[in-house]
Amino acid sequence: MSAEAVGRHMPTVITLDDLTAMMAADEHHRYEISPEGVLSVMPPAGYTHAIIATRLMGWLLAAGIPADRVAQAVGLRIPGVTGGVGGRIPDLVVWSKPQAESVWLPVADVLLAVEIISPGSAAMDTAAKPAEYAGAGIPQYWTIDQDPGQTVTMYRLDGTRYQAGATMPLAWVLNTAPGEHGLD
Repeated sequence: MSAEAVGRHMPTVITLDDLTAMMAADEHHRYEISPEGVLSVMPPAGYTHAIIATRLMGWLLAAGIPADRVAQAVGLRIPGVTGGVGGRIPDLVVWSKPQAESVWLPVADVLLAVEIISPGSAAMDTAAKPAEYAGAGIPQYWTIDQDPGQTVTMYRLDGTRYQAGATMPLAWVLNTAPGEHGLD
């Protein structure tokens, strides 16, 4: 299908309901939208990406974080500074308490959002999303590179911006307790 054919059927303004319908109709892509209305279309995660997310989730669960406070690839409502609402799908989210069933969850109780950087998402994961997550008040943001060490960079919210903290291989993180990183 051509871009012209797709564009002809695209709504003028895309809502979170539109994104939900797009994802239901297309299991081969992940759709997100910035609070300003910029649509992003990404291919599904690859094997290495999925294994990193699974290892991190297993670590959290084994450390006693309740399963209803951790989720992979769940939608978050990201409020914008101009009143718009975006929808982002972090690779992993940790909440301070269980959430109500919804496609797009609020960010109020999010303790940590994690993005595993894929070749096509590096700019989004290191520039756009950190700014949006910080603006939404998410206290911690981690990125994980798919390099040989699977390098984790941990950011903490300092006012309205993230400050880079520790950077270490994922294997090292998995040998610590989540409480050491503020995830109790």
